[in-house]
Amino acid sequence: MDFFEFVIALVFIVGAFVTIWVIAVFQRKEKKARSSSETEYSLRELSTIAESMNDRIDTLESILDAEVPGWREQNENQR
Repeated sequence: MDFFEFVIALVFIVGAFVTIWVIAVFQRKEKKARSSSETEYSLRELSTIAESMNDRIDTLESILDAEVPGWREQNENQR
């Protein structure tokens, strides 16, 4: 009986470690998936902000072109 008790205890211990390892792996994958979706959301948000800023810059440049002719050449000479 001692051998069978040892095998049963060994199977139980190995099973516990495997279960813990599988749970840890799935949690790590889930966390990584969540992190990448958050990053994707941030990239979309940044893209929207960049498009908005580009529209604002275009508007400001058109105003400057109408009110201050030659402003581009003046600023290029100052660099």
